[in-house]
Amino acid sequence: MRLADCMSRLGVESAFDVLAKARGLEARGKSVIHMEIGEPDFATPPHIVEAAKRALDEGWTHYGPTQGLPELREAIADYVSGTRGIRVGPENVSVTPGAKPILFFSILALIEKGDEAIYPNPGFPIYESMIRYAGGTPVPIPLEERHGFSFDLDRFRGCLTDRTKLVILNSPQNPTGGVIPPEHMSEIAAMLRGRDVMVLSDEIYSRIYYGGEAPASIASFPGMLERTIVLDGFSKTYAMTGWRMGYGVMPKFLIEAVTRLMVNSNSCTASFTQRAGIAALTGPQDGVERMVEEFRRRREAICRGLNQVPGFRCAVPGGAFYAFANIAATGMDSKALADFLLNEAGVSCLDGGCFGEYGKGYLRFSYANSMANLMEAVERIKKAAPRWASAPPTA
Repeated sequence: MRLADCMSRLGVESAFDVLAKARGLEARGKSVIHMEIGEPDFATPPHIVEAAKRALDEGWTHYGPTQGLPELREAIADYVSGTRGIRVGPENVSVTPGAKPILFFSILALIEKGDEAIYPNPGFPIYESMIRYAGGTPVPIPLEERHGFSFDLDRFRGCLTDRTKLVILNSPQNPTGGVIPPEHMSEIAAMLRGRDVMVLSDEIYSRIYYGGEAPASIASFPGMLERTIVLDGFSKTYAMTGWRMGYGVMPKFLIEAVTRLMVNSNSCTASFTQRAGIAALTGPQDGVERMVEEFRRRREAICRGLNQVPGFRCAVPGGAFYAFANIAATGMDSKALADFLLNEAGVSCLDGGCFGEYGKGYLRFSYANSMANLMEAVERIKKAAPRWASAPPTA
């Protein structure tokens, strides 16, 4: 027996592989500080947990509508309309078990052989994986440090062709923490209006930003709402990664396709978690605000610490909870240095190359960990520096 050829086109998410290696070292008695996984280290706010418990007691344990509970879709539509400055209704909302299915289903519904899809690189590895799986051609746009890890607009313009069917945006961005400035988003919208192209706007970190103004959603620009899929969810904003609940807001023709794919795969999202989702969106938001403020404090500390490491240069991110450190001056390959730090220093981070060709030469550090652990990680890296400095260059 053999697997279908399409399986060879599916990639992986390396963070989970590195986490497994780190857990293996811990099982053998090694102390490891985890900075590899993209997961808030905060508890889900109590009122959300209580809503889930109440839902279980009330019997929300059976199948629900494939598209999502009407009450939750209404709450999502109100929330997205208010936060993005657009007008959408519950008929534009699809609720899925995690936000990844919105990415998965949208690409399956839109991309086929011969189509091109533009995506950020370095970027979430599932973008390229799913484009290839659907038979499309991935077209990477390098996110460069000198541009603040935003799109190079000239390069983007040059990559648009008659075969471009999808553009993926991610702001705030994983792994760099970059935020696309509103004026750049406006230019991207101007280039796409009038084209036969959809935009998948990954806004999963929409509430985790450190400037005064919320990151711009391309859906809010003239002519873009009808050609945009807004992807968001509860995992990052409300520290609900294990609850597996996300959503997409999109034109109705795509809602029909996504609903059909849901029927063929998941049937529906768990009903009691959706009741908790209503509480998350309509209840107190102070837990989110406290979490973001703590991330801001950690961001300053970890970037300051990493910039003191010989050979490291770390820009201060505008959003998300990742520090993306340039380590080219160490003379080491980023994969080799990530392995070195895990095995020799007990600091588990990710090689920027896990996020694409243009991430090589960088390391991603998640600062979703306690301040004490972050500062200990910096000290361990500093102590390890003389050992890698004496190694022969590998870059």
